[in-house]
Amino acid sequence: MSLHSAHTLSWIRSCHPRAQERVQDHAPAHPFDSSYLGEDADSDKLKEECGIFGVVGVTDAANFVALGLHALQHRGQEAGGIVSHDPDAGFQSARRFGYVRDNFTSQKVMETLPGELAIGHVRYSTAGSKGQTAIRDVQPFFGEFAMGGAAIAHNGNITNANTLRRELIERGSIFQSSSDSECIIHLMARSMGRNIPDRMEEALRKVEGAFSVVAMTRTKLIGVRDPLGVRPLVLGKVGDGYALSSETCALDIIGAEFVREIKPGEMVVITPEGVKSHFPFRPQPSRFCIFEHVYFSRPDSILGGRSVYETREAIGRELAKESPVDADIVCPVPDSGTPAAIGYSLQSGIPYAMGIIRNQYMGRTFIEPTEQIRNMGVRLKLNVNRALIRGKRVILVDDSVVRGTTSRKIKEMILDAGAKEVHFRIASPPTAWPCFYGVDTPQREKLLAATMSESEMREHLAVDSLKFISLDGLYRAVGEAEGRNNACPQYCDACFSGDYPVIPADKVDEGFEMKTAAE
Repeated sequence: MSLHSAHTLSWIRSCHPRAQERVQDHAPAHPFDSSYLGEDADSDKLKEECGIFGVVGVTDAANFVALGLHALQHRGQEAGGIVSHDPDAGFQSARRFGYVRDNFTSQKVMETLPGELAIGHVRYSTAGSKGQTAIRDVQPFFGEFAMGGAAIAHNGNITNANTLRRELIERGSIFQSSSDSECIIHLMARSMGRNIPDRMEEALRKVEGAFSVVAMTRTKLIGVRDPLGVRPLVLGKVGDGYALSSETCALDIIGAEFVREIKPGEMVVITPEGVKSHFPFRPQPSRFCIFEHVYFSRPDSILGGRSVYETREAIGRELAKESPVDADIVCPVPDSGTPAAIGYSLQSGIPYAMGIIRNQYMGRTFIEPTEQIRNMGVRLKLNVNRALIRGKRVILVDDSVVRGTTSRKIKEMILDAGAKEVHFRIASPPTAWPCFYGVDTPQREKLLAATMSESEMREHLAVDSLKFISLDGLYRAVGEAEGRNNACPQYCDACFSGDYPVIPADKVDEGFEMKTAAE
């Protein structure tokens, strides 16, 4: 295991039993106060579960996968893994904790992954041992079947995983990990399909929830999206071969040509000779995750034929139309609020300014053992540009408010720098419901918008004004001119609306209460 990154060291501390005991000694005084965890500017954000990437038909495919995973690092920072196949060496794998750059740039490691076919995965845990990832939980997972081996990497969450796992264990399956994705391997093992793609089809028909999958056999690269297309998956052409990726930005880094998105409910089976496509699931209206447009995807990616950056700028414009306010400058909460802040500035005519500067040389998490350092919180990641802020009425544009802890701290920093007024404008509707489709969301009672009205949130954050974009406004910004179709929503927006396109069966069994008609 690489120990080169501060992220990895902090992860080890957080997983060590004594470190956990220390955390438990500092119980939060307020249900939305998690500063005792060493919160930084990223810890109050929703986290995507993972990113997936695969390549077939190129020399040293694992090197291409490592580059692709590096471009997808924003989708998962806990761990990463690569599986490759070479006719002489067979299947080879490497799984590591920490960043791609700290593990898969080593020539020694990459030489152990030969072949023209490889897949990879970067992980941020939602299902499985949250915050206590074991190396056995790191994907891709591998299985040996009668017709040969196969590896699989999965983005999303299986909402009936507990039920499937229980049934599989009762029938003799032995699980090696706590990940919901391992269910797919066991379902494939029990299938009577004639080949691995057939077995994968049969397995995925029993799975509920959200899944984009890349898989590989000895000769084939396979990609699948669930019937609703909740999570993204795209196809690219690289040299004489092909690539599958969670986002187009990872195709760019390897010089691949973007071909198209894998369609909801589609399975593609790819060899160096070409792509075969079919649709093994019952057709359903698409419900792509709208938060991919707001936050998860990199701004240089393309989603649904639209630039993510341009969509976020359009969100800012809609926000300015819906919630204008007299002010002197518009400042983003970097980096996720930047395109929306530019859009707000362009629409309102209020000057854009970099009033908050991000320290680019910190890892995604930073937990030091000293209380003094922990209490610095957001200041370790963000610093106020005092010369721009002093004496100004400031509009702060951020992508979301989850628990509100970071928003409060940023507001205090802005006031400490001498701002006259602080107005928050949020580029998404209030996040009032947890996501069960591959996003790390706090329990509903920990979401600020689940227990407070907008005016109560404004008082809690102690700002001069607080406004969120409306759900219809968000839909207009992503290209739906008439807004949201309430009878048949065009996107999955469950985190805002409580309208879950797939019932989270396991969570309901555990006592989660779905939205009532009155809500």
